[in-house]
Amino acid sequence: MKHTAKYLIKHYSFYLGGDQPEVSWQERLRSCAGALVGLMLVFTIAKLLGELTGIDEWLMASLGASALLVFALPGSPMAQPWAVIAGNTLSALIGITVFILIPEPLLAMPIAASLSILGMFVLRCLHPPAAAVALIVVLGHVAHYRYAFFPVMVDSILLVIVGAIYSNLTGKRYPNRPK
Repeated sequence: MKHTAKYLIKHYSFYLGGDQPEVSWQERLRSCAGALVGLMLVFTIAKLLGELTGIDEWLMASLGASALLVFALPGSPMAQPWAVIAGNTLSALIGITVFILIPEPLLAMPIAASLSILGMFVLRCLHPPAAAVALIVVLGHVAHYRYAFFPVMVDSILLVIVGAIYSNLTGKRYPNRPK
């Protein structure tokens, strides 16, 4: 009976994060510090740019999820500059277009998210937080395409630049390079 219980615990613990790789505390702290410093810099620069241009919208809400990929998983294909910048920008453009064309949010949100996923597949820029950008645009009633470029594209570029500097200073290679 003990053997069975031990087996069952081990077997089902997979569903509670058992498939996650072991990560050292040093790497955990490096990733968290990077996200903290990176997001603080991006937010500060974006806010200043917004003030200089008179634009109130200087932040995209899904940037925290993008930061997780860039700082904690810098080797992931979904954290690479093209995926972050193109994925987020494309999804904002698609979300805005869907919001303009489809007035019913319960229909517009899933269409925006699914079309952004299709667009990311086509452009080879899969970035999971970008699907949220399409939803955020519809939920936020964003009807002007400028939003896709500032804050979405500008914030994404800033995050990639800060992520590259931080990762390379702390011994992580980012972005990936051809082999």
